[in-house]
Amino acid sequence: MDGRDKPGHDDVIKSMTIRDLAKPDWSEVLHLNEESVHFLAPMDEARLAGWSAAASYFRVVELDGKVAAFLMGFRKGDDYDGVNFAWFAQRYADFVYVDRIVVAPEFRGRKLADLLYDDCESFARAHAIRHLTCEVNVASPNPVSLRFHEKRGFQEVGREAYAGKTVAMLHCPL
Repeated sequence: MDGRDKPGHDDVIKSMTIRDLAKPDWSEVLHLNEESVHFLAPMDEARLAGWSAAASYFRVVELDGKVAAFLMGFRKGDDYDGVNFAWFAQRYADFVYVDRIVVAPEFRGRKLADLLYDDCESFARAHAIRHLTCEVNVASPNPVSLRFHEKRGFQEVGREAYAGKTVAMLHCPL
């Protein structure tokens, strides 16, 4: 399959749905997370259950009858004990912290990450939240994610090292 066989951005938008995570999606979300675990923290069913209950924002893109992507975000005050979330909580009065976004390999390059980020930003604005935050690995690097976030207006506001890796703490004002 070459690039000409992929539907364009407009075709994807017409055939997809962005919606809240539902329990029947869990197996696909766990599979997607496992495929990208080298950039993410592991997630098992127990963690997914806890995080999905605590997350202010947990939405999926459904495309061709399957979960093609997901974004999990936490707002300050959510019951979440992530180290990076705590770092932002010490510095910002209110924010949405994007804990993870994953796009299935077969759906990459179709702007699904942009669509989820646009949706998450709409959620934040609807709740009068003016800060979107996340972290991205810089050692071991994740250059694709760094470029993506830079294009969306994120700026590095710090770095943290833990568990054998270093992450750039990123912030985007809304």
